[in-house]
Amino acid sequence: MNKDRIYFCIDMKSFYASVECAERGLSPFETALVVADTTRGKNAICLAISPKLKAMGIKNRCRLNEIPPGVEYIIAMPRMQKYIDYSADIYSIYLDYFDPRDIHVYSIDEAFIEVTDYLKMYGLTPINFAKKLLEEIAERMHIPATAGIGTNLYLAKIALDITAKKNKTHIDYLDEKTYIETLWDHRPITDFWMVASGTANRLARYGIFDMRGVANASEELLYKIFGVNAELLIDHAWGRETCLMEDIKNYKTSSKSISASQILPRNYTYEEARIVMEEMVINGCRELMKRKVIAGKVGIFVAYASGTREPTGGSTRLHRSTSTSTEMSPQVIKIYDETTDRTKPIRRIGIDFTAIADEESEGYYFFTDVEQLQRERDSEKTALMISRKYGKNAILRGINYLDAATQRERNEFIGGHRAGYDKRGKS
Repeated sequence: MNKDRIYFCIDMKSFYASVECAERGLSPFETALVVADTTRGKNAICLAISPKLKAMGIKNRCRLNEIPPGVEYIIAMPRMQKYIDYSADIYSIYLDYFDPRDIHVYSIDEAFIEVTDYLKMYGLTPINFAKKLLEEIAERMHIPATAGIGTNLYLAKIALDITAKKNKTHIDYLDEKTYIETLWDHRPITDFWMVASGTANRLARYGIFDMRGVANASEELLYKIFGVNAELLIDHAWGRETCLMEDIKNYKTSSKSISASQILPRNYTYEEARIVMEEMVINGCRELMKRKVIAGKVGIFVAYASGTREPTGGSTRLHRSTSTSTEMSPQVIKIYDETTDRTKPIRRIGIDFTAIADEESEGYYFFTDVEQLQRERDSEKTALMISRKYGKNAILRGINYLDAATQRERNEFIGGHRAGYDKRGKS
């Protein structure tokens, strides 16, 4: 179908750990290093470990206390802004060769690139082109990378995830023929992109454990098990993928929600977590205003310390769609008070704003104090402007200074992890 097209899928090896090694002038293949927030204790999750530790059999995303005693290693505090800066610099390398319309950034350390029209331009084979890119990233950024090459986006991703990582060159190529010849019997099936453990377990009930089994299975059975999602699974079993780079670029999300969650730094009481929930409502309303939208429904999620009880939560349709915290907070706290177990320690909470609409569609009741609402909106928008210019902690509320509050610290985070700024705001 897309046999004349060639795609790269490039991934930075152990990205966060490799950045920390690069910053120290060390080789990630020779240095035992983990990226972990030590303020979260010995049970802290390692966001990344260096290839040196992986070669010792230590699993990525392990916890600090799971690293065997006697293993000496460097602990680097997370610096998310630093990793974003490196990612941007790597993207700039891609821009030296490709039009941004041919690049899709899949994550902070991974990207898809359609190279079809560039091979002739640069006079390179796909393998040699990928090698050139990886060598330039290594030379300029001191970050090791892996590349999967495929005749469609799916095959490029599979080449990256399964075969390239086992190749000495860290580069491999797949087309539909080689995919069938080399990977149809590969197990576990969860190594394949978009095959989660739940999918694998459902297939296993019918004696299907690999892509050969999927390809040879009755399509009627697969549609019975997975519904319309069977089509994608069947296509992938044969190494087919109809999505093109232009489809990704033209895609418009249909998501109509804004969500946030956080793992609390310790077990919180009911009263302490209530403070954090109020902070999350305020912060969520600011995010709504930033996006110039309003929410018609809101839901919360509360998870307790391990083994104490199942999670609780609930949702409600708001009296009217809004983005103002004075209207939103009482309704959210009412859900919290009615559904949360007051006797169990709380470890994680979340909030979800749904039924999103443009702020211009906001309606009012007959008795709504429109002027008061406008004053609040103006105040919040001023606070947003100050935060953008001087930092999120430049303007705070009294609740943010309570002992149990977390927003002040989280304002220094990126993606839930420490940005790594110094006191001057530099990473």
